[in-house]
Amino acid sequence: MQISIKVNGKEYSHDIEPRISLAQYLRETLNLTGTHIGCDTSGCGSCTVHVDGASAKACTLLAVQVDGCEIKTIEGMAHGSGMHPIQEAFKENHGLQCGFCTPGMVMTAADILKNNPNPTEEEIRHGLEGNFCRCTGYHNIVKSIQHAAEKINA
Repeated sequence: MQISIKVNGKEYSHDIEPRISLAQYLRETLNLTGTHIGCDTSGCGSCTVHVDGASAKACTLLAVQVDGCEIKTIEGMAHGSGMHPIQEAFKENHGLQCGFCTPGMVMTAADILKNNPNPTEEEIRHGLEGNFCRCTGYHNIVKSIQHAAEKINA
């Protein structure tokens, strides 16, 4: 099946197997391996990407379902050689341990901050539901998102 999508600002068109997930398409066809596949059931959030500006779990979304959509992955967050303020905040606040969940956390954090530029700690924790950190580093992840909000709003 033919699909045409824009990923991180670049247009792609491929003939793909209709049962391939968006996560598999991003990783295996476009070689964008920052989108991780953890649980393969939408439960862990490590595959979170943005589809037309909203966060979505790429492991249970078929690539054919996003035909004509605009996708942003963790690789599209940075501006040139510099990191996105959310990525900087994760680095500065030790918001990652093993790093497996980090791409999904950053993409979800971007969605949280887009919809609420000044979230409370409780709102951040609620917004992160559906994203799991196997290292249980939630305290520093929340701190990172609060710091990112301050940087973005400065």
